[in-house]
Amino acid sequence: MSTPGTTALPDGGLKNPGAGLITLDPVHTALLRGLDDLLTGLAARLAAPEVTGPPLLSVDSLARLDFFRNFPHLGVSAGRFTPEALDGLAAGEEPGGLPLTPTGYLLPSATCYGLLLSLEGRDVGEGGLRLSAAGRCFRNETHYDGLRRLWGFHMREVLYLGTKQGAVEHLESGAGFVGELADRLGLALTRATADDPFYDKGGSRARLMALDPVKHEFSAPDGTAIASVNRHRNFFGERLGIRAGSHGPAYSACVAFGVERWVHAMILAHGTPEAALDRVRDAARTRPPA
Repeated sequence: MSTPGTTALPDGGLKNPGAGLITLDPVHTALLRGLDDLLTGLAARLAAPEVTGPPLLSVDSLARLDFFRNFPHLGVSAGRFTPEALDGLAAGEEPGGLPLTPTGYLLPSATCYGLLLSLEGRDVGEGGLRLSAAGRCFRNETHYDGLRRLWGFHMREVLYLGTKQGAVEHLESGAGFVGELADRLGLALTRATADDPFYDKGGSRARLMALDPVKHEFSAPDGTAIASVNRHRNFFGERLGIRAGSHGPAYSACVAFGVERWVHAMILAHGTPEAALDRVRDAARTRPPA
């Protein structure tokens, strides 16, 4: 029997197009969308309006944020065929052997970068600013592993910019939300300090992080990190000239969710995609008020 709201596929299902790439069937797609809808509950609770970030990020802008010093391996570059290659393409030549030229842009590796860059030079005011966004993110990895580690995936984030205390409260609210939603969904998660800050690993900020961690992850029983709370201090506020009124450079923080990883965790917890989807729909029907 097919799950309500989904359509059965022909025998053999859908073929995945390559390493780190996946096509979700109707049940997995319903599960992904249902989970993302539940994850927007944090934005509703914090009155964070939904925005849509840019699909590409400037290499020069990312360099100013130490992206390449911190994550030199992650960037997925956007290239275009050279003018010399166009005749070959039109003549039916194999595109894999034709030259590409860099565009100066990368595909996003996290949703918050585009939002932060769009606020460069702004004053978010004494009360601060919250934004929510979901986007496709892309990361080169040493290996890929089903829904646990993908080349392209969906990331939802709720971002805060404002005061130091506001950033702390934002992450406390985010961590509380993760715990509450996990309980409603029947997920057993553990919280631990992560080791991939936004800062140069050899610099003073990295040494400070060892004493005062800035990122914590929430992981499923098999070790898959499905959510994180990230305190950026005033790093982005200083680099991008974002102010919080009289408080000076804005502090920022974000709560991030890897949506495909939530799908993985739900199937791990409930045995089948169909059972996981039933649990998500039950949670949606009993969603608490924002």
